[in-house]
Amino acid sequence: MKHLLLLLLSLSSSYAQDGLAPEITDLNAADVSFAAEAKIPDLEEPFISSSPGDLEDGIPVGTLGDAQKDAILALSKKIAAGDHGEIDSLLLMHKGKLIFESYYRRGRVNFPHYQMSITKSYTAMAIGRAIQLGHLSMADLNKPVVGFLKDLDPTKHVAGASAMTLAEAMNMKSGIRVNKAKVVELRKTARKLKGQGQVQAYLEMSDPIPPSPREFKYQGSDPTIVMQVLEAVVPGSARDFIKTELLGKLGITDYAWQNDLSGLPKAAAGCSMRSRDMLKWGMLTMGGGKWKGGQLVPTAFVEKATGKINTNAQGNSYGYFWWRHDMKVGEKTYDCRSGRGAGGQFILMFPELDLITVITAHHKGMGDTLKTVPQSILPTFIVRGGSTGKAHTR
Repeated sequence: MKHLLLLLLSLSSSYAQDGLAPEITDLNAADVSFAAEAKIPDLEEPFISSSPGDLEDGIPVGTLGDAQKDAILALSKKIAAGDHGEIDSLLLMHKGKLIFESYYRRGRVNFPHYQMSITKSYTAMAIGRAIQLGHLSMADLNKPVVGFLKDLDPTKHVAGASAMTLAEAMNMKSGIRVNKAKVVELRKTARKLKGQGQVQAYLEMSDPIPPSPREFKYQGSDPTIVMQVLEAVVPGSARDFIKTELLGKLGITDYAWQNDLSGLPKAAAGCSMRSRDMLKWGMLTMGGGKWKGGQLVPTAFVEKATGKINTNAQGNSYGYFWWRHDMKVGEKTYDCRSGRGAGGQFILMFPELDLITVITAHHKGMGDTLKTVPQSILPTFIVRGGSTGKAHTR
């Protein structure tokens, strides 16, 4: 490492020593990939900062309060020991300031962490940005997808394909059902899937699509279709639009975003973001689409995206590629809006507590984050006899 890392010497200490966060040296865009990430050696010591440094990256910084310090450092000790699986980073922002930043195992401040389904959440915000700039309208969300994609051949589509709306695709209710055997065959003819050929294949090979309301099904076809619509309505390409009008505005420059078979950016999974940049997505979303005083995404769109459009039997709700559910602490529950990705990538937003939690990991599954946060993190930000925000009772 080219930087001297002043790492935590004793996790039992009541105060974490702060220094320069660990980096990958001589990093360039070609080094960022899921495969490269898997080869990063574990940190010899975790990096834990209760007073994160100001990197002049658009993220205000502060200091972890005395009321939270003991509990958060105790959690850090457990994470470092492996009690919560393969967590690579944990960041906490409270009242608009980053007050805790930590890296473990493969975590590095400058290496973008591979993102699975949370890529969908970023894709939704790109649609919101297109609405803000007038390339789409809120009313367009309820229009059929096929009306935006002029290269499709509707004469070959299955029954019902013409009725599927953009809003339904963003809520995983496209109604598309393609069996796995057909998907395998599709991948053997990759050249036919370039451009809108990918959507054409979905709409040709699906079972007939039933009328609305359709059943919710979490699948890759729906975000793929949404990315195709973005490509069709914005000037230039979807990739350039995302880079310039969203990532660029947020000051996100060190990232990766893989290509789908169509040649467009992947939407179901496949981008890589730094932990601090994940925090920016949370700031944008919890801030109602505002960034540095400007409106990047319409507030009305953010409310729909993080809304409870579909709620399952377990109480998990889904909007436009963002999740929402209540986290219980004692007898009270706290509203949580989140982006989630397999492996353990989370942006968890608690408007009532003015708190954002970012976690990255390389679990085989999702890990126990959704249990750990209400048990170990939320209680430290709740003022007994009242909260830092306003709790609600079931």
